[in-house]
Amino acid sequence: MHKIALMLALALASSAALADTYNVGTRLIADGDGAGKVIELLGKPDLVSPIHNQYGAQIGEKWTYFRDGKTVVFTISPNGRVLGIIESR
Repeated sequence: MHKIALMLALALASSAALADTYNVGTRLIADGDGAGKVIELLGKPDLVSPIHNQYGAQIGEKWTYFRDGKTVVFTISPNGRVLGIIESR
């Protein structure tokens, strides 16, 4: 019984650690935050690319920022929430 509880606790902890985040100074943008928070902290995106499904309907956007030699891409849902963050050099 204790092993099951421990495995469940570890699984929950690891899923929380997998959430995408991006630091902006002392502030943090994370999955689930609103698009307004991204704009508030980073300004308007340098590039906005629509995301389409297999039928051609727009299902979100990719907001790209070029900051400090890095490229940061936020995937924004149709309801204005951050779904993912990718940071690369």
